[in-house]
Amino acid sequence: MKALVLKEYNRFEYEEVPIPAIMNNDVLIQVKACGICGSDVHGMDGSTGRRIPPLIMGHEASGIIVDTGAEVTQLKNGDWVTFDSTIYCGVCYFCKRGNINLCDNRRVLGVSCDEYRQHGAFAEYVAVPQHIVYPLPDRLSFEHASMVEPLSVAFHAVGRTPKSLNDTAVVVGSGMIGLLTIQALRAAGCGTIIAVDIDKGRLEQAKELGADIGLSSGSDNITAEIRRVTGGRGADIAFEIVGNTPAFKTSLASLHKGGHLTLVGNLSPEIEMSLQSVVTREITMYGSCASCGEYPACLDMMARGAVNVDALISATAPLSEGASWFQRLYDREPGLMKVILKP
Repeated sequence: MKALVLKEYNRFEYEEVPIPAIMNNDVLIQVKACGICGSDVHGMDGSTGRRIPPLIMGHEASGIIVDTGAEVTQLKNGDWVTFDSTIYCGVCYFCKRGNINLCDNRRVLGVSCDEYRQHGAFAEYVAVPQHIVYPLPDRLSFEHASMVEPLSVAFHAVGRTPKSLNDTAVVVGSGMIGLLTIQALRAAGCGTIIAVDIDKGRLEQAKELGADIGLSSGSDNITAEIRRVTGGRGADIAFEIVGNTPAFKTSLASLHKGGHLTLVGNLSPEIEMSLQSVVTREITMYGSCASCGEYPACLDMMARGAVNVDALISATAPLSEGASWFQRLYDREPGLMKVILKP
């Protein structure tokens, strides 16, 4: 089969590789669409330490089952499916508690680190265990289905966060996950939603997708403006989607006393934190990692048109052209959001 292989940092080759073998509990999926995730783009240069070459990346995908292992009973050849980005064991302490995203034996498709190498879906075929596979609803295209992974990340973050009807929410970062988080907050009944980003084009898109206010992160009066629209208090909840110190500080400063801050972005392994601001204002912070069972609901919402993922798809292209699209995303080409590659 053909696959897009990260041969060394910042160098891809579209080449012939063996079709993955399937175990008794696996299904073999002919990939029809696979989105380029921001984590793939950040990982291609080695900066994250989680894309060690050689590696087939890709974890936002959908396709058709073409072969099944001997123990597969609920799925069959010809089924249109998508699958979780996380391969969880199902038997460890956390899996048994339902926290599959915290699995002790967790592997992520398309990731290679010191602990493991798990090839992903930038290929004609991918093999995955049956327990992470989800059938597609009627009327849902492969391209839209490949968006369920980032959508589930957004809904998981919103679900982790205590909130009340009509709460004011701040979302710092209007990239893919930020824009989906805004839609998830709107669906959850939040009142005023404030988007913060350095890119004015993304702020406009944020307002088109549900944000009431867009504030430039390059401005000095973000906190003052948030307090102005919240009666001098600050926001009830905030989401930090970027994963660096400036975004964290903005998120923290946007909250009123007793507010809730959910951390989703993890671009930087470490950030600076104002401990006194957290302690003296009794801010509660939550980490949010991947998703945990939100796939079926997210697939249904996309099929019903309850969320808009089509607006976030900038381009679809053949997998053979993947290297050039990775470079364009890496260079932060203006207006480029989600690129979906098709084998």
